Amino acid sequence: MATGSPLLQMERIDKTFPGVHALDHVDFDLYPGEVHILLGENGAGKSTLMKILSGSLEADSGRILIEGAEVRHNNPDRAAKLGVGMVYQEFSLVPTLTVAENICLGDMPRNRAGLIRWGEVYRRAQDILATLGVDINVRAQTSSLSVAEQQLTEIARILAQEPRILLLDEPTSALSDTEVDRLFDIIRRLQERGVGIIYISHRLDEVPRIGTRVTVMRDGRVVGTLPVAEADKNTLISMMVGRRLAEQYPKTVSQPGPPVLRVENLTAEPVLHDLSFEVRAGEILGIFGLMGAGQTHLAHVLFGLEPMTSGQVYIDDEPVTIRHPTGAIRRRMGLLLRDRQASLVPVQGLGPNITLPKVSQRALLGLLNLRSETQIASQYIADLSIRPPQVRRPVKFLSGGNQQKVCLARWLATGARILIVDEPTRGIDVGAKAEVFGLLDRLASSQNVGIILISSEMPEILAMADRILVMRQGRFTAEYAYGEATQELLLKSAS
Repeated sequence: MATGSPLLQMERIDKTFPGVHALDHVDFDLYPGEVHILLGENGAGKSTLMKILSGSLEADSGRILIEGAEVRHNNPDRAAKLGVGMVYQEFSLVPTLTVAENICLGDMPRNRAGLIRWGEVYRRAQDILATLGVDINVRAQTSSLSVAEQQLTEIARILAQEPRILLLDEPTSALSDTEVDRLFDIIRRLQERGVGIIYISHRLDEVPRIGTRVTVMRDGRVVGTLPVAEADKNTLISMMVGRRLAEQYPKTVSQPGPPVLRVENLTAEPVLHDLSFEVRAGEILGIFGLMGAGQTHLAHVLFGLEPMTSGQVYIDDEPVTIRHPTGAIRRRMGLLLRDRQASLVPVQGLGPNITLPKVSQRALLGLLNLRSETQIASQYIADLSIRPPQVRRPVKFLSGGNQQKVCLARWLATGARILIVDEPTRGIDVGAKAEVFGLLDRLASSQNVGIILISSEMPEILAMADRILVMRQGRFTAEYAYGEATQELLLKSAS
């Protein structure tokens, strides 16, 4: 249990958006050197509370005290000067700048003439990355980095500001196990220096590894705060969703039909090599591999986002050539990207986001039928329980789990028969995960959709996949039928 004087106190914080009471008089505190884990379903209010603390949003009422002194800030720069740094779940990097420029942005070392000392910029960035134990080219353009490398660059950028209060929103969602271990080592060193850390995560197994206390939020309110020793998984799930999850992985026994997708000797140099497999109607095919094994490249090649060097793809036993996503959509294929923000139009409402693939198939000068768009969107908002159920609400105001449902709804609207889902539960809570898996199971078992499930979460793959293919260095190394594999076998095949 934390002792001494609080580093941070947030008292009766209240925030309302149109139609949503996001925070209802929330109290929260943080002590020097502790990792206070913040849990809750998507939409519970966690990120809103942190955005208020980091200066990205302004509270309607309540007050914030740092080391006992009340502070007022309404922008991230002011918050940073008060010692508050936040690593957001969705990256805030500038993709056209280099890694070093992003890390030192806002505090570039200059000489007396005001010119930037580039040598020092690169050295400073390299030193900060070295503390994270990673080797990233500081002169590389940020847009060229992998998702994991961007995540580590984002963390390095905030650490460069030497915050007293560090907010981490899903920091491990894109990291490998080795990178997670390195991050936890950094967190422990920051604790030793007295830095207070607020840690948002949906990975409940991280709670005992890194946490000091746990606070659970639901529907904009604090349900309770527990020391980590008392916070077992069942207790936390019950607090988060208001009920016990009897079934986290809803799975119907599959009776697959004929192949809807067949791939022969697919090669995409330099990453993928001689891949052959098939997906049957009504089957969930799991693809597991460690980070960098090539799973995401395979999804992109199949959907026409990346070129194929050689090989042949068949849909319903007909040879096809897919060079761009429009062709994939025309063949009734859908892709749920690992980074959902890359596929959403955040300032648009639910309607345009759900019907986007259907619109892409129309003639360039074709007229939009807004009434039809609203009807289609309303149907899937109801079917998928998207909250809040407002067709015109911009998707940027939705929680991660509800944004993922919007991404699924768009492929339901196209009548996709082949669906590729890349890390579909990245950054969403346990309740939303069960809903997403329920939707995938329904698509496979009731609508005969062939699904490729790419996931680095072994419990997900083991529970949901009818067959599992394991990738290593761009090749398949093993295949397991449902019930044959274990976590140990998957890791052995992937390593």
